[in-house]
Amino acid sequence: MFTRFLHTVSELGAGNAAWYAAARALQLFGLHMWRYHFVAQRVPSSAMRSAPGRLLMSPIASLADLPAEYPRPREVVAARFRQGGCSIAAWKGCELAAILWYQFGAYEEDEVRARYCLPSPHSCWDYDVFVQPHMRLGTAFCRIWDEAHRCMHARGIQWTCSRISAFNPGSLRAHHRIGAVHLGSATFIALGRWQLMFANRPPYVHLSASPRSRPQLVFDTRSLEHGESQCQPT
Repeated sequence: MFTRFLHTVSELGAGNAAWYAAARALQLFGLHMWRYHFVAQRVPSSAMRSAPGRLLMSPIASLADLPAEYPRPREVVAARFRQGGCSIAAWKGCELAAILWYQFGAYEEDEVRARYCLPSPHSCWDYDVFVQPHMRLGTAFCRIWDEAHRCMHARGIQWTCSRISAFNPGSLRAHHRIGAVHLGSATFIALGRWQLMFANRPPYVHLSASPRSRPQLVFDTRSLEHGESQCQPT
């Protein structure tokens, strides 16, 4: 068990490993915990891959366009469309290779009760990047991000924001490699209909008892757009 703990520390870092241990302990009492880091990354004007590849890119406009094997509940996807979510899908023939979602203005979180607001018209929110497991060593990930960046760049988007789980070492490493800027962190603890959030940015603490009560976290990228360095890389 101690060896497993050391492996967790090496994967997540001491701070995130401590949060992970706390989350596991809370499960013994029926509580669920999520811890997120919020980051922003600059939208590049050039592609990660110089060759187009064999994948076909297209938007998903409705639930009917999604194949049955897409592993997200239909009601969750329907809620994304209702709040204005945009998607890009990569196809290998008739098979879905990858899909990425993004949104302008504000986004209501899927996993917890929270609303993320983006005041700048030059920013967007990206979320839920899915790549088929057997295609994760191929070009699907780079291709779908290239297409997303192309679409964002055409809309005048300079920065795209997202949340990453503090317990996902692969995502933490990936965002560190691309020089993502850290915007803050938040922890959510849920028991039944109750949800407690505490964060290192306003509103700092929020207690919710229903879906109508959501903390609103504002991520203003205008300082980044103007070249100010108020935030730190992850």
